Amino acid sequence: MMITKQWSWRGLAAAAAVFAGSWANPVFAAPAVENISGTIQNGAEVVRIDFSEPLAAAPTGFAIQAPARIALDVPGATNAMGRNSVEVNVGNLRSVNVVQANDRARLVLNLKSPTNYRTQLDGKTLYVLLDAVAATAAATPGPGAQAFAESRNRETQPIKDLDFRRGPDGSGRVIVDLPSSQVGVDIRQQGQQLVVEFLKSTLPEGLRRRMDVTDFGTPIQTVSTVQAGDRVRMVIEPRGAWEHSAYQSDNQFVVEVRQQKVDPGKLTQGPGYSGEKLSLNFQNIEVRSLLQVIADFTNFNIVTSDSVTGGVTLRLKDVPWDQALDIILQAKGLGMRRTGNVLWIAPKDEIAAKEKLELESQAAIQTLEPLRTQAFQLNYTKAADVAAQLTGSGAARILSSRGSTIAEPRTNQLFVTDVPSKLEQVQALITRVDIAVPQVLIEARIVEASDTFGRSLGVRLGGSDLRGVRGGDAGYSLNGGNRVALGGTYDAVSGTTGESSTQLTTTNTTFVNLPALGQGGYNPASFAVSIFNSAANRFLNLELTAMEADGKGKLVSSPRVITADKTKALIEQGTEFPYQQATSSGATSVAFRRATLKLEVTPQITPEGNIILDLDINKDSRGETTAAGIAIDTKHIKTQVLVENGGTVVIGGIFELTESDSESRVPFLGDLPVLGNAFKTKTRNTSKQEMLVFITPKMVADRSAIGR
Repeated sequence: MMITKQWSWRGLAAAAAVFAGSWANPVFAAPAVENISGTIQNGAEVVRIDFSEPLAAAPTGFAIQAPARIALDVPGATNAMGRNSVEVNVGNLRSVNVVQANDRARLVLNLKSPTNYRTQLDGKTLYVLLDAVAATAAATPGPGAQAFAESRNRETQPIKDLDFRRGPDGSGRVIVDLPSSQVGVDIRQQGQQLVVEFLKSTLPEGLRRRMDVTDFGTPIQTVSTVQAGDRVRMVIEPRGAWEHSAYQSDNQFVVEVRQQKVDPGKLTQGPGYSGEKLSLNFQNIEVRSLLQVIADFTNFNIVTSDSVTGGVTLRLKDVPWDQALDIILQAKGLGMRRTGNVLWIAPKDEIAAKEKLELESQAAIQTLEPLRTQAFQLNYTKAADVAAQLTGSGAARILSSRGSTIAEPRTNQLFVTDVPSKLEQVQALITRVDIAVPQVLIEARIVEASDTFGRSLGVRLGGSDLRGVRGGDAGYSLNGGNRVALGGTYDAVSGTTGESSTQLTTTNTTFVNLPALGQGGYNPASFAVSIFNSAANRFLNLELTAMEADGKGKLVSSPRVITADKTKALIEQGTEFPYQQATSSGATSVAFRRATLKLEVTPQITPEGNIILDLDINKDSRGETTAAGIAIDTKHIKTQVLVENGGTVVIGGIFELTESDSESRVPFLGDLPVLGNAFKTKTRNTSKQEMLVFITPKMVADRSAIGR
């Protein structure tokens, strides 16, 4: 009978198999180690171990890489050599240690370099054949080809089920239900694909499909399963940088693909699994023996409950040892509790019952334990607030049912009476809550900018005839002795012809009166031209007016306030304007309307050192005066924002743009090309208003930072 061990390509492996003829087979006498020697035969290194009695079965064992060792366990054996260490120094073998335990003897082969080995029984002699180191390196399966388990089923069997699940760490898990634990499995990596083959297996028609699992958010994109001769071939297509591990528990085989870690030197896989990798291959081994193998591989002492029984078939390939232990516990419904470097393993019900018993014992002790009174001096927190927390109702109560507390506000002390264990909890609570609250300085800058532009063009056109007023003939002659007079108004015509004694002025003699409008409180500029005859009794007057105004303004308001973390602060400045209002009796009373600049903020410091701000900012100003009172122009922002410490962010802004173009003209005449400009006036106004609000929070260590 022979057992073969192989190293995993990651460098840390332990594989074992148990065949017919287990440890339970009885022997008539306990075998004892009588001699150990090492030789080289036909280029192969052979370790010979002579026993006093034949062994019932080849011993199980495991191998580690650093330091390079092979450990073989012989149940019921003893050491009859009189020494615990044998120096061999043959080839790759340094020495052999024999360690005696209660129910076994462990043979530890100390190697110079890790290598594969085989065991063979021949009567009372156990031969351990070590492969050459070069051959071992060539035979060690790499990531491109891994033999997971040999096929031991004689006939082809159908795969039962195929499923895909997402792990809690974002890994993708392909779960295959095998017909038995005897199915052989091969795993190899081809480019960016992972190929898994199940030897001597068939695939039902319902499982021959291609699964698109992109939506699960794992490295795996697709899983394709087909029949290939006498085997079932599964092709897994991941994306990005990935790594995989495989394990089998009884009839369930799992391939897990994870994103490759950034640190290649740290072997961390799965949610919280950080143990060194190992490979195990056990066929129907007792759970207690399997846990002993895990204990020998690690530095932990494992205490197993007497109720832990049964066997398990387990195959693991490149799996952290703590994940392997978790797989074993889940497969058998076991739980674990850790104390230092000791692991206690028992059924979950047994662990829960023991913990319940311990809690009941602790509760009984609290009812009998003497009370003690202790005073606590608080520096930053009010004693009354802490007392309310300690004596809360229900699950929020920290003190025991016998405990009480008294808060003394004058000295800010807290007197607590309770059992010593509860007083320790109170001390721990006060240590955490009685601390100085960080201060935050919040500065707001409200910038209001205005840009105005106005332009106006106008004309005045008029004329007068003074010949009739000065004794001559008024107007112009027409056929038949008739004459015609022109004027800007009815009064001007009457005054020209002498029909009335109304005096002629520049107002009533104006034909077109469309002057430019003033801008910014200033009158427009003007330019006038008059055409008249040599006698100065006939006039044609023209006045051009123009005005252009451009204005810019900027108003900056900068309120700032300092407050404690998670404490609301308010700073406000403004004016109250009075106005009259009617009362219920019919009389009038004076009321006030406020126009204020207000900053209301609640800061919250995050664990990363950033600051969350709940902001409410008002910027009011006086508006126009109406019959009902004074109007208030309001600008208001209310928001929540996350800002880094000392950083500045624009939390909001208002932009207003007002444009107006107006034109007044004389009908028909104002539409004439070029000449029509003398019969019209044009006005254009543009107004821009913009407001921006900047916020800068800063954590301060002392109040001197406020004035900086």
